[in-house]
Amino acid sequence: MTNPIRILIADDHPVVRDGLFAILTTQPDFTVVGQAASGEEAVRQVEVSQPDVILLDLEMPGMDGVAALQHIKSAHPAIQAIVFTAFDTDERILSAIKAGARGYLLKGAPREEIFTAIRVVSQGGSLLQPVVASRLLHHIASSSEKPSLTRREREVLALLAQGKTNKEIAGKLAVTERTAKYHVSSILAKLGAGNRTEAVSYAARLGIIER
Repeated sequence: MTNPIRILIADDHPVVRDGLFAILTTQPDFTVVGQAASGEEAVRQVEVSQPDVILLDLEMPGMDGVAALQHIKSAHPAIQAIVFTAFDTDERILSAIKAGARGYLLKGAPREEIFTAIRVVSQGGSLLQPVVASRLLHHIASSSEKPSLTRREREVLALLAQGKTNKEIAGKLAVTERTAKYHVSSILAKLGAGNRTEAVSYAARLGIIER
């Protein structure tokens, strides 16, 4: 049996934390290892509880969710984060994705969507609710500013356009397959794409790559 996914809940509303704890603990492959009521507390709790996934609100007293996520990803890049919030503005979505969020769910999402998001991002994937993905893609399409990809991400994207697998990308770039998978996940998140094919299509449309 594989180890359960370790989850940290960060939200300033006790009722929300209690509700999430109640539904998450119904899943045998989940374990809630900590809770936080502020961004600062979330940063501290990460050091103590060592979660695999953080379920994070954006609006919290003191350090907000985006700032907390930036601190956490800087110190622990392998920890994955899902934003769970009531805010669906383009600015909020983009700031969370840029900070390293791999999932973005609006409060009120069905529990099955929450479960799926946690499982997907724990494996290095990304998952945005359709309404969130739609807003993000519309913003990207209407913005003159292209998503900021690193040099390595552009190299990986070019190989994706050639139909290369993670294993083939790793071989071409002399990195581990896990590192290649991480770069692919980062590209999908930055482009707001649901899969590799969409990522290549969006990148070509934005002029990031040629096809």
